[in-house]
Amino acid sequence: MSATPRPLNRLKQAWRDKRPTFGAIATIPSIQTVRIMAQQLDWIIIDLEHGPIDLSTAHAMITATAGTPCVPLVRIAANEPHLAKAPMDLGALGINFPMISSRAEAEKAVRSVRYPPRGDRLWGPFHAPFHWNVSMAEYMATADDDMICMVTIEHVEAVERIDEIMATPGIDIAVIGPGDLATSINRRGQLDDPQVKSLIARAEAGILRSGVPIGGAARSAEQANAMIERGYVALALGFDWSLFQRGIAASFEGIKR
Repeated sequence: MSATPRPLNRLKQAWRDKRPTFGAIATIPSIQTVRIMAQQLDWIIIDLEHGPIDLSTAHAMITATAGTPCVPLVRIAANEPHLAKAPMDLGALGINFPMISSRAEAEKAVRSVRYPPRGDRLWGPFHAPFHWNVSMAEYMATADDDMICMVTIEHVEAVERIDEIMATPGIDIAVIGPGDLATSINRRGQLDDPQVKSLIARAEAGILRSGVPIGGAARSAEQANAMIERGYVALALGFDWSLFQRGIAASFEGIKR
């Protein structure tokens, strides 16, 4: 084994270099869909929070990114170490933790993705080395640094505590979830509501102030460009289903019906 093993995860260096990366959230349990998306995207978040994807299918979807530049990440249903454990052991290089609203919750997330003494991750990455075509020793040598701890700021209480959350060591990127943020103040689906936009702006300012990389959802090219100008380095271009909807709609443009 090399004295200085090469990191498996290219996203962290891109974010350190302030280079924007682009991804999407996969909710459809489909190997083929992920394989197509992985040709174009820097990262894919496989959704185990809201979609009908089980661990076996998630493993197949992670494997579908092999041989592409796309980095597989997984969103879990709750901030619980046992939910983060299997996706990492199956080859995911990051966990998206939902609904982080306090420093204690952020610390719990950070410790879930790293081995002792830095964290509480249990050993058992039986399948991850195969995905990355490395030995077990090589995987373990860079595992802590490769794994991404992605926390989601998506509740009004998180915005109120944004500085204490972002002061937590070990957060690799913080993303703003506008849907749940709007829902938390009874503005479901109203992403352009002034109160929702104000909360997003406050969350954004707190993350940028901390120096931790920031990510979020871009609903248009104009919005994406504006976000990049403000410092965003991880931009979600949509869900698999929404990208399909947009592609189908675009296919009808100019056709007389």
